[in-house]
Amino acid sequence: MTRLVYFAWVRERIGKAEEEIRLPPAVVTVGDLLAHLKTLGEEYEAALQFPEAIRVAINQEHVGHREPLAGAREIGIFPPMTGG
Repeated sequence: MTRLVYFAWVRERIGKAEEEIRLPPAVVTVGDLLAHLKTLGEEYEAALQFPEAIRVAINQEHVGHREPLAGAREIGIFPPMTGG
């Protein structure tokens, strides 16, 4: 099982702060994960409609969408970050 943690408006649109899921064998990269999550329902589709804008951290380290998920215990999913 992999722990997913959602932040800011991603959390609001999905309707939960975190969840534990079992990833299908075909989900091997961050990009695969985002594509898979979009298939889980309208709320996921709304939250991830622009996957290129989504930031992801594996085990609390920011990674790109081509990063493999192997060894991931926790995956954080964030909206784009803004400065201020």
